[in-house]
Amino acid sequence: MMLIDLLVVRWRCSVMELSKNDDGVEYMVDDYFDPGDFEEVEFGGNFQQKHKEDCEEEDDAHEKTDTSAVAYRNGKDIQGIPWERLNHSREKYREMRLKHYKNYENFPRSKNEHRKDCQMMETGHTFFDFQFNTRLVKSTIVHFQLRNLVWATSKHDVYTVQNYSVMHWSSLLKTGRELLNTAGLLLPTKHCGSVGNLRTRVQISTMAVRENLVVAGGFQGELICKCLNKRGAIFSTKLTPDDSAITNSVDIYRTSGGSLRVSAANNDGYVRIFDTENFTCLGQLSFSWSVNNTSVSPDGKLLAILGDSTEFLLADAQSGKVVGSIGGHLDYSFASAWHPDGHVLATGSQDRTCRLWDIRRLVESVAVLEGRIGAIRGIKFSADGRFIAMAEPADFVHIHDLSAGFCKSQQIDLFGEIAGLSFSPDSEALFVGIADRTYGGLLEFRRTRPYHYLDSLM
Repeated sequence: MMLIDLLVVRWRCSVMELSKNDDGVEYMVDDYFDPGDFEEVEFGGNFQQKHKEDCEEEDDAHEKTDTSAVAYRNGKDIQGIPWERLNHSREKYREMRLKHYKNYENFPRSKNEHRKDCQMMETGHTFFDFQFNTRLVKSTIVHFQLRNLVWATSKHDVYTVQNYSVMHWSSLLKTGRELLNTAGLLLPTKHCGSVGNLRTRVQISTMAVRENLVVAGGFQGELICKCLNKRGAIFSTKLTPDDSAITNSVDIYRTSGGSLRVSAANNDGYVRIFDTENFTCLGQLSFSWSVNNTSVSPDGKLLAILGDSTEFLLADAQSGKVVGSIGGHLDYSFASAWHPDGHVLATGSQDRTCRLWDIRRLVESVAVLEGRIGAIRGIKFSADGRFIAMAEPADFVHIHDLSAGFCKSQQIDLFGEIAGLSFSPDSEALFVGIADRTYGGLLEFRRTRPYHYLDSLM
């Protein structure tokens, strides 16, 4: 049986088995990585060797090679999937996925119920051209609702999560290295609580990278911080004694006064704020539902709080006082992002929509953007404010042009669970992480320019 046939069988069996549950759970991601599946390997110097060994295990090592823009233009699949050797064409498999994919919802409803407010869209545009897909980078996901696991700090530097490691990928040198390993005992220079609380084998559920700082949240409520230019962790703590209280979201931001802060949103209903000098907890905000995502406005004054509610909250980032409660989504939300001008907030929900809000007039959303098959689990604005990219749990990333009133879009069509996406700070590159055991990778797209070949000289 060929690879795609196996995937179809596994996928159908997964849906059939889960549909028998009595708890309402109808769908889990096809490529969810159980912690027991994590590979016990040292990724640092052995990263290239591990890839080489993987290649040798394949029937045809050519299938494991990366995909360049030239190879793609010459007909190679963007992910290197050899459709010509499989029993189904790409078009047929896409048809099957669209027909059978089951979006996870806490409030099941008609597929068309969310569409009444959605923006009419002119598709088929190309704002970002495919540049490269590396199979050396394979993201892993430990919780199917949390996908914020890809961050770019330049158009050549990207950070991803792979097994128990935070990895750095250089798109310029085409090399990867391990930045942080959480499989062993963490011995940070600063910690909160007793040394006995320092954990081993931390499964990273969420991540943020900004201003020389990496912050990782753990599957059992951990928070780990590391400087990009220093070895080892500089801070580690367990936010709650409850091992089921997952750290759902972390953010790094500047306050209105210029101080650098870290926020951590947890399943226990708290948002905790830490300074980045001494890593002391400056305060914690309590809510009546699990907090799935937080993000701070560019001026550092407002905090968006989303969670297990159809409403989301706006709070004063300094005092924590709630200043607004906004409804509109039909299900729980897991993603948010602020436009660089600070006036527009985007929120992503399991109702398969991304809503955009003008915080100066929160009566209703100014635009509603629709996903194709699933929840909106990742949202990013380009730094120049021109584009918004939103990722579904699998298969589709959508890029919308704000200068065209959100009416023009580009659809990136792929196969596999999406671990995260990130624009580069100069708005010239977009990276998408794919978590798939066979065809996982890191996709790189470059801004469409009249003379894009000059980019190779920069």
